[in-house]
Amino acid sequence: MSTQAPPTLSDVARHAGVSTATVSRCLNFPDKVSAATRDRVLSAVSELGYTPNFGARVLAAKRTNTIGAIIPTMENAIFARGLQAFQEELEKHGVTMLVASSSYSQDIEEQQIRTLVSRGADGLLLIGAHRSEAIYDFLERQQIPVVLSWVYRPDLKPFSVGFDNCIAMEELTRKVLELGHRKIAVISAPTANNDRAYQRVLGVRQALQSAGLDPAELLIRETPYGIDEGAEAFREIMAVQDRPTAVLCGNDVLAAGAMRQAREMGLSIPDEVSVTGFDDIQLASIVSPALTTVHVPHRKMGAEAARTLVRLVKGERDVSKSLRLDTTLHLRGSLGPVTGRT
Repeated sequence: MSTQAPPTLSDVARHAGVSTATVSRCLNFPDKVSAATRDRVLSAVSELGYTPNFGARVLAAKRTNTIGAIIPTMENAIFARGLQAFQEELEKHGVTMLVASSSYSQDIEEQQIRTLVSRGADGLLLIGAHRSEAIYDFLERQQIPVVLSWVYRPDLKPFSVGFDNCIAMEELTRKVLELGHRKIAVISAPTANNDRAYQRVLGVRQALQSAGLDPAELLIRETPYGIDEGAEAFREIMAVQDRPTAVLCGNDVLAAGAMRQAREMGLSIPDEVSVTGFDDIQLASIVSPALTTVHVPHRKMGAEAARTLVRLVKGERDVSKSLRLDTTLHLRGSLGPVTGRT
């Protein structure tokens, strides 16, 4: 076994011909160092086999330069683009992302929050706002900055960077109603502990009420997010005697399942039934016909959430309010008018 001492920051600085401060800046904030200097430093790091002393950096800075992100699922692409942009923005600031998945379980999420905090996460990205007051109190006592995303909740103390799920779904429903649909059904994720799903269903109800229709007559099937689950929910919905002419799905994954089931049942989309989604993930543009959906600005949301969280961790005082992002309707072939249907 070699008894040679491991290389130090000073060794790297001498090898690269720069100061130790420049080496530290290059490793922690590479965007603030010129490309030529960065290449020299990284070459010295590689040649010497230098590894930063993480423990010493933590003690010196009183921060770990890590931020935790807890998402509900990794099983589909709902959160992928936003989380990728979140990580890319953190890297610009020399911050590492730690990610966990709660499987849509509030208990699991709370355990993960406590674990990430105990391991030194400087801040947390959380999806949605629905969780116990106890866990919010815990985060406040621990003085852990939190940004909520995929929702816009200016009424809450944690900052949010996201969009209004209710308004987005209400806008889509109004478009469906403009095309003559009156028999409407919804396939939603379970709404009990999912404020995004709850708000999307509420948006449909509000649009119906504004149009003079009875929201109580809205046919709803709640099911976990998944293609197979969306297909089964669609089969159940279309088994009723007075079939809906439009099925609004809580996300694109459920909608893809509904469309697959429609084909298996010999139903033409949109001639016999229209199907819509929510999120505008890549899947929406490759199903046939292409899916009408609500476009969520995933990448912008992820990047803005990261910038906000970094500023909060640094203690900047000019972060004064939550940020609301706009959604847009992407009208495609899966939604058509009722006229001419039998």
